[in-house]
Amino acid sequence: MSHRNLLLIAIIFLSSLGAAVAADWQTDYAKALETAKAQNKRVLLDFTGSDWCGPCIEFKKRVFSRPEFKAYADTNLILVEVDYPQRKKQSEELKKQNEKLAKQYGIEEKGYPTVVLLDPAGKIVREQTGYDGDTPAAVIAWIEGKTKK
Repeated sequence: MSHRNLLLIAIIFLSSLGAAVAADWQTDYAKALETAKAQNKRVLLDFTGSDWCGPCIEFKKRVFSRPEFKAYADTNLILVEVDYPQRKKQSEELKKQNEKLAKQYGIEEKGYPTVVLLDPAGKIVREQTGYDGDTPAAVIAWIEGKTKK
């Protein structure tokens, strides 16, 4: 087998590993609740300012983008990013949905980031405001109800 073919096989293999821990973030709240109910999974809402909020950016970098969190989420959660960017463009429909969700979950008073865990029926299980350097393992333990924030 040539080096070129081996390289191609390695790239395909590594790409498939990434796909195995994809844990895609959705933006459609209603669709996420539908999926959660159908798959009997909880929903994790991440209220974030993805392009301006320092703690939000750190939370994503140090927890949500880590392989251990992605693997856990892929099996156990439906992830929803509820974003309030300053520079990134969003559709009017998405802006309206996110404004409604901010009011529904009281985000104006809580600030960013705020993470809300819902059961498959959409009922609040627990929530956390801010990011204080938690690891993926600590966030997973919080989701599982093994620690309090």
